[in-house]
Amino acid sequence: MDTSRRQRTIGQSATVAGFGYWSGRDVSVEFRPAEPGTGIVFVRRDLPNRPRIPAHIAYRLEQPRRTSLRLGEAGVDMIEHVMAALGGLKIDNCEIWVDEAEMPGCDGSALPFVEALDRAGVVEQGAWQPRLVIDEVVRVGDAASWIEVRPAGGAVPRYQYHLDYGPESPIARQTYQTELTPEIFRRELAPSRTFMLKAEAEWLLGQGIGHRTRAQDLLVYDREGPIENRERFPDECARHKLLDMLGDLTLAGCDLVGDFTAFRSGHRLNAEAVRTLLGASLGARQSRRCA
Repeated sequence: MDTSRRQRTIGQSATVAGFGYWSGRDVSVEFRPAEPGTGIVFVRRDLPNRPRIPAHIAYRLEQPRRTSLRLGEAGVDMIEHVMAALGGLKIDNCEIWVDEAEMPGCDGSALPFVEALDRAGVVEQGAWQPRLVIDEVVRVGDAASWIEVRPAGGAVPRYQYHLDYGPESPIARQTYQTELTPEIFRRELAPSRTFMLKAEAEWLLGQGIGHRTRAQDLLVYDREGPIENRERFPDECARHKLLDMLGDLTLAGCDLVGDFTAFRSGHRLNAEAVRTLLGASLGARQSRRCA
């Protein structure tokens, strides 16, 4: 097994409360320390026997516009920002106790979760964290949207996202690229927020979805730009897509060592990239594969 760093957990429990964007239900998320080798595990404390759902690609449930997990009758929904916070801070072992299926939307970013985890503190553990080292080019998708992973060109993995909704979209073409360390993640990615077009928001409301969510809670764009909100970065939308991708890649359950470039990818394609990378590793029966 290829390893490069010690596993990490948090020093004490920390809680984030809010309501789900989709369901409108109040929810409390409690991050708890976990033993080495536990991984990231969601615990539905509101259900009988408190079922546990490992945060791994094997339990991903396909849902539109979000990332969900299911094991048996228990599931969790809209987990990508929670997972991005843990992955961005390199926290490997954590129990996440929740009292509803959907995670709180908060301000549409990963920042509230990062702030809670920072309050809890990060603790290095005795076990080594497994990693998958990319040693050849891997590409998923097609000409319309794709993700390409290359062997790392430096000591720190690099990520790049190209956003392009076409010339008629009120959201301009954007590209964001960065090396990724916990410090860069906190400052440059965690504050970036969920976004959508006004027409999409109106359609969701018409379907009875998101009735508690307001334009102040995320970025809603019309032809003039964000409604009742201001962008935190000129390229905030591209940054948020990269944030989502990081959250989805964390479902690999190990460090992915490579350089990632994405063009118009979303949750489905992010998941396909994870499965392809893990499948190639397992198929080759290499010692560096993820446990």
